[in-house]
Amino acid sequence: MPHDEFTLQTLVLPLLKKWKWIVGATAITTSIALAYALITPPVYRADALLAPVSSDNGGSALGGLKGLGGLASLAGLNMSSAGERSIEAVATLKSRALTEAFVEQNNLLPILFHKQWDKVAGRWKSADPDEIPTLWDANEKIEKVVRTVGEDKKTSLITLSIEWTDPALAAKWANDLISRTNDLLRKRAIERSENNIKFLQQQLAQTSVIEIKSSIYGLVEGEIKTIMLAQTSEDYAFRVIDPAIVPERKIRPKRALIVLLGFLGGLIFSSVIVLLFDHPPRPE
Repeated sequence: MPHDEFTLQTLVLPLLKKWKWIVGATAITTSIALAYALITPPVYRADALLAPVSSDNGGSALGGLKGLGGLASLAGLNMSSAGERSIEAVATLKSRALTEAFVEQNNLLPILFHKQWDKVAGRWKSADPDEIPTLWDANEKIEKVVRTVGEDKKTSLITLSIEWTDPALAAKWANDLISRTNDLLRKRAIERSENNIKFLQQQLAQTSVIEIKSSIYGLVEGEIKTIMLAQTSEDYAFRVIDPAIVPERKIRPKRALIVLLGFLGGLIFSSVIVLLFDHPPRPE
């Protein structure tokens, strides 16, 4: 047999010789993994299933756009498609403006950055303004760590997921963000339609052409319908199919898996070290 050929015996003997070292190293890595698994706070995920609301309130009025030229676009009338309204709703749900307003009004900075907050003194641990978290920091953390928005391309259903160490807060934040998005878009729609009505009334006063007046009346009717729908619809942008509930099981850390990986990692690493540095020299 060639001298440079490895056999099972040449691999096993060094391991048996250094078995105490291997067991010790494996025990250390397993202990570190166990400690990490135990001290890492559990994270829970609350999910809410949403359906974007698509309504066609101005369909009858849109026929009156013929002959009006650029009047409708000039007024900024609401003629967006259902797909565009869905995109606006999702973008608003993920927007910086909504997130920062949500954090500020609920005073969430001390919760999001609890390690930097002194609960007893009721202030930040550092007095350095550069080290005090801001609304910008909160939006970054929520966007990267806390909030996930997914869309099913086949059904157009939206899933909002909030991950946090407090399961009750995770569910509350998810439902509150949905409610806030609906309220914000409802308010925008009402303000937009009210401005459109004012513009159309000005155009009515400036024209005497019966056909144009009839078309403008149709557009005003559509905007009034938009206002009525917004004022009476609680789920203006998103219809809640399945609201977020308090999760009972954490999603991480998976303690058993962490300990197993620590054990296997220590065992493999220590075995490789032994084979590399304690292998018997090959005969010349």
